Amino acid sequence: QVQLVESGGGLVQAGGSLRLSCAASGRTFSSYAMGWFRQAPGKAREFVAAISWSGSTISYADSVKGRFIISRDNAKNTVYLQMNSLKPEDTAVYYCAGERSSWYGPPPQRVHEYTYWGQGTQVTVSS
Repeated sequence: QVQLVESGGGLVQAGGSLRLSCAASGRTFSSYAMGWFRQAPGKAREFVAAISWSGSTISYADSVKGRFIISRDNAKNTVYLQMNSLKPEDTAVYYCAGERSSWYGPPPQRVHEYTYWGQGTQVTVSS
């Protein structure tokens, strides 16, 4: 089992950058595929980015490709989301998610494929 705590959210102007962090408890973090999702008011939670347990495979939603970068540091039990060129439509609560996996292929991209979730961190992008 793993517990996830996000940090790094805040208010930023359009075009700016933020880096989100997700710290995981437990000694088996390196066995988990990790994902970032977001949920805007009145909308469903949507996939943003994911990284395999080994870090060798990464996936992005088309809406953030080329602007966001997901990475992980297994020694620090932390996954990051570097968000650049932010747009007002990126405004949402951002959630970190984890799922135990030994799969070498693409990491999960759907909400129901993840068992563990953080509490979320608010990102607001002003125009």
